[in-house]
Amino acid sequence: MKKTSLHNRHVKLGAKLVPFAGYQMPIQYSGVVKEHLMVRESAGLFDVSHMGEFIISGEGAEDFLNYMTINDINVIQPWEAQYSAMCFEDGGIIDDLIIYRYPDHFMLVVNCANIEKDLDWLMANKPNNVNIMDISQQTSLLALQGPNSRKILQSITDVKLNDIQFYSFKLGIICDENVTIARTGYTGELGYEIYGSNEKIVDIWDAIISKGEDLVIPAGLACRDTLRTEMKYALYGNDIDDSTNPIEAGLSWITKIEKSKFIGKDSLVNANINLKRKLVCIKMNDRGIPRKGYLLMFGDETVGEITSGTQSPSLGVGIGLAYIATSHSKPGTELKIKIRKNFLKCVIIKSPFYKDGSLNK
Repeated sequence: MKKTSLHNRHVKLGAKLVPFAGYQMPIQYSGVVKEHLMVRESAGLFDVSHMGEFIISGEGAEDFLNYMTINDINVIQPWEAQYSAMCFEDGGIIDDLIIYRYPDHFMLVVNCANIEKDLDWLMANKPNNVNIMDISQQTSLLALQGPNSRKILQSITDVKLNDIQFYSFKLGIICDENVTIARTGYTGELGYEIYGSNEKIVDIWDAIISKGEDLVIPAGLACRDTLRTEMKYALYGNDIDDSTNPIEAGLSWITKIEKSKFIGKDSLVNANINLKRKLVCIKMNDRGIPRKGYLLMFGDETVGEITSGTQSPSLGVGIGLAYIATSHSKPGTELKIKIRKNFLKCVIIKSPFYKDGSLNK
């Protein structure tokens, strides 16, 4: 089992550690609800060093990535980032990812469980004028998220954080370490992701916790999941995988089917015309928590299935994401969910569940 460079810090803090995609990762520290609400109200610090990072360079890098991914990489400038995905020819999602455009190369940040698969796929399609380097094992990643994240991070860096727009990034120095500071995240709050070396990431973690004082606490993967669910951010392996396509997953906004050529284009053009199901937000009317695999009924007809579910700490109600037949996917549609032997009332609502985040502040 792999460990991040912050493993000893997690142990010292009394984190509950669990296996996750081959790593021992902190699922929680002081409690899921406390950590969740702290991120919504102030700030939380996540170790997400298990994520994968690839450097793509060479004369053909831009054209290569535009062919491999569904978004249009030509529209982003150096020091900007883009949310995107890679698909198979049938439109199934290989992975969702973030692309960071540096002046002379690109960095892809991919899901930990998909590192090997993604790398193999990229290498299999790579032309001779493109270089690919996997730097996942040499790179650590912190996510400082919450409305006070800027105030905390500004106290330990000279980078003018106000100048970093959403989905942009800069190079800077924290604790004498050269780092990439990106205004990205997975929570729906103002936040920053900090890419640095394994050797210095502990110092950066300690500096954030020390300078943040009572404004920040360590946060684990469990509250990262409840935070992203409240925002309807898809999780690979739950809401999206190679059996789902980005159109039905609500990712048509990153699917540029007007691009001249990319892997999966023909299938996604067809999916856009013949949309059979949609990923929607489900809110419980009766008391209960929807869980992955639970079926959704309209009358006696099964019309969908839960892909992610939790008790929302922000809203105090059971919520879930589900694929629903397009004919029954309109917000306001009342359904029943089968939880064990009971059929409980729920309703489709407009996304996201949580609408009061500090994301654009």
